[in-house]
This record gives sequence, structure tokens and C-alpha cells, in this order.
Amino acid sequence: MGALDYLSNFCTVTTTRSKHKAMQTVEIKVKMDCDGCERRVRNAVTSMKGVKSVEVNREESHVVVSGYVDPNKVLKRVRSTGKVRAKFWPYVEQHLVSYPYATGAYSKRAPSGYVRNVDQAFPSSHDPQDKVADFFSDENVHACSIM
Repeated sequence: MGALDYLSNFCTVTTTRSKHKAMQTVEIKVKMDCDGCERRVRNAVTSMKGVKSVEVNREESHVVVSGYVDPNKVLKRVRSTGKVRAKFWPYVEQHLVSYPYATGAYSKRAPSGYVRNVDQAFPSSHDPQDKVADFFSDENVHACSIM
């Protein structure tokens, strides 16, 4: 039986299973000027394998693709339509950011109601005048012994 087992290893067909991609939502910023641009981008992305839904908003230059796709491949497919300046959507809705007026959050190119997602949540208070003002704060009752 040892020889038959050895020979059966050569005759066995092994199938390689591809890893399934997770369900993702990819948001891309693409400048679209006309109906033709919008149609080209929509058709290019819709024809991809694993795409479940495509939403195109020309006024906001925003494309949302949902499905079992690789985000980099979606971006590459959008760029192949001639939109080489396409990039991942850098904005979030204004009410989701804790401090939307932080440095770098506001962008003139962002659609109304959107700001950039920045790491800085609140402005830093390294100013000595701010520290002096905190000494006499009603919230910190132990800061001043005169009161």
C-alpha cells in the first residue's frame, strides 16, 4: 500500500481556494462634468466582479461602491476611464467630527456639510494666557484659594 499512496499523491488534483473578500463600501472623489463622464464611471465600476451597488452623485463629485471588491482595484478602474485625479473620498459629514473648525478640517473644495477628518479633536491650549484664565475658573474650585 505504500507505493499506491505515493503514486496517488501525484494523481491528486488540488484546488486552490481563493480568499473571499469582505463586503466593503468604497467612496471615491471623481470630478465629473457631464452625463457622459458619469455614465463612463458608472459602467466601468458596475462591470466589476463582486459589485453589488453603485451610487454616483455628480454635484458632489462622489462615487460610492458597495460589494465584495478591493478598494484599490475600484480606484484603478475609475482612473482607467480617464479620470486620473480620482482619489479616495477624504471627507466626512460635519456633525460626525467633534471639532470641525480645527486646523486643516475646513476645505473650500469640500461639498457643503462635509469637512476633512482630522486627528486633532480640540485645539491645544499651550498659550500661557489660557492657563492663567483657568486659575479663576468656576469649574475648578480648588484652583484659587482666595475665593
